[in-house]
Amino acid sequence: MADRPIVLVTGGGRGIGAAVAVLAARRGHDVVINYRSDAAAAERTAAAVRAEGAHALTVRGDVAREEDIEALFAATDGFGPLAHVVNNAGATGRSGRLDATSPALIREIIDLNVTGAILVARLAVQRLSTRHGGKGGSIVNISSAAANLGSPGEYVWYAASKAAIDGLTHGLGREVAAEGVRVNAVQPGMVDTEIHALNTGDPGRVERIRPSIPMQRIGSADEIAEAVLFLMSPAASYITATILRVSGGR
Repeated sequence: MADRPIVLVTGGGRGIGAAVAVLAARRGHDVVINYRSDAAAAERTAAAVRAEGAHALTVRGDVAREEDIEALFAATDGFGPLAHVVNNAGATGRSGRLDATSPALIREIIDLNVTGAILVARLAVQRLSTRHGGKGGSIVNISSAAANLGSPGEYVWYAASKAAIDGLTHGLGREVAAEGVRVNAVQPGMVDTEIHALNTGDPGRVERIRPSIPMQRIGSADEIAEAVLFLMSPAASYITATILRVSGGR
């Protein structure tokens, strides 16, 4: 394992996270796959990673909980030296207007999408930064086109959480730029994953949004993974504090 860089993917069991994990394995990485509850999905992703000739470690943990994040990084430390972190875990909550959405749901989404992501980035810097004795590396945050579109009538709180991720990317990228750590984000547009049915409660949203996409099609998780792997790669060596939008023009 020492010869293969290790990437940690939060929320790596399904959707974009799973696609990133498998592509990272194909491109020569060993992978730590974090998941919150769906152990079967995480194991399927791990099997796909191993099929690419890579090592995989699955770690259960809720990124909304500080103690689970600490345990996740401790498990990763035992797996090998970390090279990259993909800050992917997130949720939307059920679609609706802000004034009809419970404060409990809003707090749940902010705890996961914002506080959790910031704490993951904090521990990543402690391992990657030359200031802390690390060898450098990269952090790729998964934002959303919702950060700019605002998602009115659907999930304004989610859009606000992803705007926070963009702020984290700009600020942290500049803060650690001279310490060997690059911090960037991918802003996916409409992507065909389970999140629409499992999180939003609005499985018809994908087809409803399609006409508003200039390319007139839905993106795939694999296309988002390609953008993530580019930002992790040496080809992006002079790119930091940057948001890459992958949205079909929307």
